Amino acid sequence: MSAGAKDRTSVIERSHAALQDDFLRAAVRFTTDRLKDRKHGATEELGRWEEWRERGREIRAHTVSHLDYYLRRFVDNARAAGAEIHFASDAQEASAAVLGVVHAKQAQLVAKSKSMVSEEIHINRRLEEQNVRVVETDLGEYIIQLANEMPSHIIIPAIHKTREQIKDLFTRDGGQNLGTDTKALVTFARRKLRETFLTADIGMTGCNFGVAESGSVVLFTNEGNADMVSALPKTHIVVMGMERVLPTFADLEVMANLLPRSATGQKVITYMSVITGPRRAQERCGPEELHIVILDNGRSSQLGDDEFRDVLHCIRCGACLNVCPVYRHIGGHAYGSVYPGPIGAVLTPLLLQGEEFADLPNASSLCGACYEACPVKIPLHDMLVALRRRAAGGPRTKRAERAAWRGYALAFAKPGRYRLVTRMARLAQTPLQHDGYIESTWGPLMGWTNSRHAPALAPESFRDRFSRMKQDVRTIKSDPQ
Repeated sequence: MSAGAKDRTSVIERSHAALQDDFLRAAVRFTTDRLKDRKHGATEELGRWEEWRERGREIRAHTVSHLDYYLRRFVDNARAAGAEIHFASDAQEASAAVLGVVHAKQAQLVAKSKSMVSEEIHINRRLEEQNVRVVETDLGEYIIQLANEMPSHIIIPAIHKTREQIKDLFTRDGGQNLGTDTKALVTFARRKLRETFLTADIGMTGCNFGVAESGSVVLFTNEGNADMVSALPKTHIVVMGMERVLPTFADLEVMANLLPRSATGQKVITYMSVITGPRRAQERCGPEELHIVILDNGRSSQLGDDEFRDVLHCIRCGACLNVCPVYRHIGGHAYGSVYPGPIGAVLTPLLLQGEEFADLPNASSLCGACYEACPVKIPLHDMLVALRRRAAGGPRTKRAERAAWRGYALAFAKPGRYRLVTRMARLAQTPLQHDGYIESTWGPLMGWTNSRHAPALAPESFRDRFSRMKQDVRTIKSDPQ
């Protein structure tokens, strides 16, 4: 369950809490700076990065525009390779499909690889309600599972944890005499997770891409745990967002260059696993059964929406988080949803329409850095503006805010009104002005001035100054002496 669903707080309230956490802010800033720098180096070395971005955009735009065709082709080829396909219209149906397989196999232990879409449907909680043990095998996901938290970053889910906190979590999970040395912590996690790999009844993964021409599921990982999860248990369940399809392996080659460079600044991903159906008779490893759960959960609603269709192009690299000035200050949990950052501020309100996440589009400076960072050129800043526009006439808008905007419209409709209002504002700011800035601990400006400077209106407007300068020029011309 999301943080927002638990306490019903707003993104502003959660942000205020995050801003008090000095370690969180320092850790997020340090890590995102490092990822940005590594990305810059990797893309510079590749060369012609804008051409790669445009090619990525074209592939995703073409695929999403013809999603019905490519999804059907993927399904047909996956079935021909021996996979079982389950379609799910929402999170409840997806969970039911997974639970159906788990119950049929009488499974007691499920080993999971990192999967944002499985977080989206809260499958861990659903399984635990049925007394099925679930273990996350990605190191970062394992840490936040022990902490009973959501990921705070799409790529680095435990970005907000100190080594001391991790040591305490591992100690509670059975670690003895653990210090904060990274090697000791990793050794403990490796030992615990290897037991899970060897004893799990079912392995569950997400899906970075599904290749339509072969029905293959493609997984990108850096730790190798997805290979273990998908190969050692007798049953493998893949939870896949319906938009994650690519037409061909040639298109996969483009994404294999875009995604790791954008996500972590790597030239190539450490492990790229291509899974086509379950194990064949002549093969020595792999699952006996492969189940692919294809999830809609609000995605199809965006296909016919010209303003938001491009959000389905996302390849979940997390690059937009690393450059977002809002995310870099408040971290991921302040968004209250599985998907944080600019992509979360757009995607979450679209997938989960209603009041709970309607305020997320306000968690943005609209600077456009997310668009510049996105490897497939998703115009997230335009979508954030569109979502704000849609919400402007809704029930969340306060009467005072509506009245303020009506007053703004009246004032700016006529030049005379505008000049009158600015003169009045210049007089009203006098008691609050100090060294060229407005300082206010009360009233409507408090939300701004609590954390940043609000520049005061200039003593003289440009129009007044220009008129005075013209008068001075006339005076000089008429009286050259």
